[in-house]
Amino acid sequence: MQDHYFKKTLTFKHNDKTLQFRVSQELFSSHAVDAGTRFLLRTLDQLPLADVRRVLDLGCGYGPLGLMLARLDKRRTVHLVDRDALAVDFAQQNAELNNLRNTAIYGSLAYDAVNERDFDLIISNVPGKAGEDVIVHLVRGARPFLSPTGHVAIVVVTPLVPLVEKTLSEMVDCAVTLKQSTANHTVFHYHFTAPSDEPPQPAFASGLFWRDKVVVDYKKLNFAVQTAVGLPEFDSLSFSTRLLFNLLNDLPGQPIEHLLVVNPGQGHTAVAAWLSLRPQQITLLDRDLLALQTTAYNLQQNGCPAERLHSHHQIGLPNVASPANLVLYPLQDSEGPKVASARLNLLAEQLAPSGTILIAANSHLISQVEQQVKKNRQLTPHKRKKRKGFSALSLR
Repeated sequence: MQDHYFKKTLTFKHNDKTLQFRVSQELFSSHAVDAGTRFLLRTLDQLPLADVRRVLDLGCGYGPLGLMLARLDKRRTVHLVDRDALAVDFAQQNAELNNLRNTAIYGSLAYDAVNERDFDLIISNVPGKAGEDVIVHLVRGARPFLSPTGHVAIVVVTPLVPLVEKTLSEMVDCAVTLKQSTANHTVFHYHFTAPSDEPPQPAFASGLFWRDKVVVDYKKLNFAVQTAVGLPEFDSLSFSTRLLFNLLNDLPGQPIEHLLVVNPGQGHTAVAAWLSLRPQQITLLDRDLLALQTTAYNLQQNGCPAERLHSHHQIGLPNVASPANLVLYPLQDSEGPKVASARLNLLAEQLAPSGTILIAANSHLISQVEQQVKKNRQLTPHKRKKRKGFSALSLR
């Protein structure tokens, strides 16, 4: 699947070091390394960078910050984390492309999967649309992961400056050692002046991302889900989801051994399939760790045993123990027909002989994918439902 996301290769130079970056249109700053990242890197010379041996790059994207720090001094170890599996994948590709073996690159929702401590430097190009609670968590939550002499260096877009300043001022033992601004960005360096035994605060388990409790009442379905900030359908169902519910309702009432849900979002379709079909095994696949964890939470809140759930944070398909009898796959408009068709080809190989795939999206994208499916001949279109510019299609 990597090649289907690849856009081009960038060349990036900082000081006297040059790196190559494979980038994807789906990731931030795919045209060129963004101004905020370049600005933050320039300010790091004002830190005792020669003493920095352990770095955490939070929200690494395809890796320009963390990989450049790994390149500047190969004696240091750099952890790069992101909640998007596509970012993790491209950062891993770029570490290999530049022969940087002093890195650890993995998925994490904020700090949740960071198990190591005593970082000398934590860096982040803070996402502008992360939401206030998440941004405050990123700023405050660094403390348990820092060494006694460790520093944090972040860059934010100008509208976020008042929030960051307020957050830093409320931490009584926090010392801001640098604040520099351009027209569009501000960099903050800060550290803590007193030791603390404060444990890390989990982002997901503490409800940091929670938005509203939503009750779904649609035909024979009635259930509640906890929605999360930053995922679609936080207050109402999309037409795509409603059409998927209709196709689910038309399925024969035979037992489903294995359900595979791609792009589960808030978990609406996964919960609906669980309540309707009671599959023995549910596999969840998504780029976004927040979607995976929110869906798993909502399934368990609706009575699904945790041992039946298997989550995979990746862009390709996992190696599953048994073929899927039913696949639910809401297509993402941003990925387009090329990625959707490639994933359907892979799904066809993991589908049970009598299995079904249900896809949904805007009608134009469904028509493009349907044409490609007919050419490939691995799957056969069966039933299509339409409503207000959206379609759902069953494939066998």
